[in-house]
Amino acid sequence: MTWQTHYLAPDPNQWKGRTDTPPGSCFFQTIQLLNLLDALPAHATQPTFGLIGFKCDEGIRRNHGRPGATEGPAALRQALARLPLQKETGVCFDVGNIICTDGDLEASQYALGEVVAILLQKGINPIVLGGGHELAWGHYQGIAKTFTKQSLGIINFDAHFDMRPTLEDNLGTSNSPFLQIATAHLAQNKRLDYNCIGIQHAGNIRQTFETAKRHNAKIIWADELHQGQLEKVVDFIDRIIDQNEIIYLSLCLDVFSSAFAPGVSATQALGLYPWHVIPLIRQIAASGKVVCYDIAELSPRYDFDHHTAKLAANLVYEFIHHHNEQPRPW
Repeated sequence: MTWQTHYLAPDPNQWKGRTDTPPGSCFFQTIQLLNLLDALPAHATQPTFGLIGFKCDEGIRRNHGRPGATEGPAALRQALARLPLQKETGVCFDVGNIICTDGDLEASQYALGEVVAILLQKGINPIVLGGGHELAWGHYQGIAKTFTKQSLGIINFDAHFDMRPTLEDNLGTSNSPFLQIATAHLAQNKRLDYNCIGIQHAGNIRQTFETAKRHNAKIIWADELHQGQLEKVVDFIDRIIDQNEIIYLSLCLDVFSSAFAPGVSATQALGLYPWHVIPLIRQIAASGKVVCYDIAELSPRYDFDHHTAKLAANLVYEFIHHHNEQPRPW
């Protein structure tokens, strides 16, 4: 199996903006299209990011959710294109998409892992644009292939643990990726440091709480952020940064209230507000330890006036602009 069979080259038509914009001001003017079938980039010598779309919602379908996230990467790119760039240094590539064909989610996840590994080995920070949150299992495969010895901290902004069991024949869903990651860690006798921010009591069944506890998942409740316990959350994140060499940052858009993110598979009436999350993204990005970032569950067909796509684009903007420019930890 090779990633090339599930790969689509980047589409320049997704990067458009106002013609009267001064040169070099916005993402649509500075993005570099990188077709991995043609050539691989040289090893990065400055902060470099690679946007890779995961055009798939098979995991959502298997989880009996509302399909639609397969179009998320295109909507996110179009929203990001018009946002300004405040930094003159750094490079951002659009490296295209991984697609899911014939419902073969596992092959698509494997292909995503291969592309993530290629980017990491070139010193490029992958930013995966989803797509269902099943992308996390594929994303992790690329991290595990590249970083075999470094201690890994996982931070997941999500209303759900996504630690439900896989289906028959070990088929994953959008609700199983972090249990699959935990199982892989155990199989290799690695320490799992899985941290969830935005978890909701009513968003997870009792058995999933038990699974999370068994794997020592650490939690910041949505309630705590709504109650203004920011200092506790900052300390929570500082502990993860201090105790790990590298960090995988994942964000499911259903962590937000449906007032801000209607375009997701499972909307949340009691979800977080953007300004609960943005300072934390800045804090995590500034650590310089984040090797991979993804945004999951953008479903344009359920969006209203592009609210969710614009929110997702701003979360990419924040990560890129606050990413530490000191030498990478690898």
